[in-house]
Amino acid sequence: MTTHSSKVSGKAKNLPVKARSKASARERRRASDVEPRELVILTGLSGSGKASALKTFEDLGFYSVDNLPLELIPRFADLVAKSAEITHAAMVVDVREGSRLDRFPSILAKVKKVLPTRVVFLEASDDALIRRFSETRRPHPLGRGETVTTSIRAERRRLDPVRNVADILLDTSRFNVHELRAHINAQFTRGVSKNDRNLTISVTSFGFKNGVPSDADLVFDVRFLPNPHFVPEFRKLTGKHPKVAKYVRQFPQTQEFLDKVTDMLTFLLPHYIHEGKSYLTIGIGCTGGQHRSVMIAEELKKRLGAAGYRAKSSHRDMPHKQG
Repeated sequence: MTTHSSKVSGKAKNLPVKARSKASARERRRASDVEPRELVILTGLSGSGKASALKTFEDLGFYSVDNLPLELIPRFADLVAKSAEITHAAMVVDVREGSRLDRFPSILAKVKKVLPTRVVFLEASDDALIRRFSETRRPHPLGRGETVTTSIRAERRRLDPVRNVADILLDTSRFNVHELRAHINAQFTRGVSKNDRNLTISVTSFGFKNGVPSDADLVFDVRFLPNPHFVPEFRKLTGKHPKVAKYVRQFPQTQEFLDKVTDMLTFLLPHYIHEGKSYLTIGIGCTGGQHRSVMIAEELKKRLGAAGYRAKSSHRDMPHKQG
């Protein structure tokens, strides 16, 4: 059986050298056009998960490089653009570059003329970063006798020119390693549409008597619903128990509330994604965080999952009881 490539090369044998080289170039371009090329530059704060992110890109088939000097990035991009083997590459640029980071925006502009490039900036809250450095017992790269808090703030200032030109800002404060990998896999798996729903949603129930969760992006108050607490057989159960869930669900206002909130969220979420938001926490509050908010949070998680979003539920104040 004669392959398509052997036919082309057979025809090319009778062409002049110059014509053969042009034909070969066209063949290489056709081969490279099968899959668009891309360079992803990972950057961000120490402790935000850059190493795990780079490993995830490597597992996705990206040619991965850690800490390539800034001056070599344009040359690397040119190599990827012309390579017959490499179509996707990922690299880390971080605070180890020192004062040269000020040149990153101008270097990035040159690179984007050569190769489609996206900059992903990973960050996290000070509390999350401090906790991670404490758990790993590793010093901050800018430590030099300073506290971790002081080093983090200095790093934020130094990385500001890089953050300002990032295409994607990814806050990993509430991600564990597995959730970070899942998010990157969803957003960068080859062939995935840019319109895919690359957003992780956490629906959290809570009791207002214990305060509103500080990390909630949206908060809904369901204390207007009849309270199962006043039904003796439900008092020791939670909103995850089928009997309690059925009781709360039976009221017309429950269904109307769920329908209206679901409709609002399906309107809002694509806009959040378009703006680069990667994690959204929805707080559902009742008085004690045991019955109504738990049931509503579970139902919203199901509805968002059915709509194609990655949603999970958690229950801050739910007692650890059966149901």
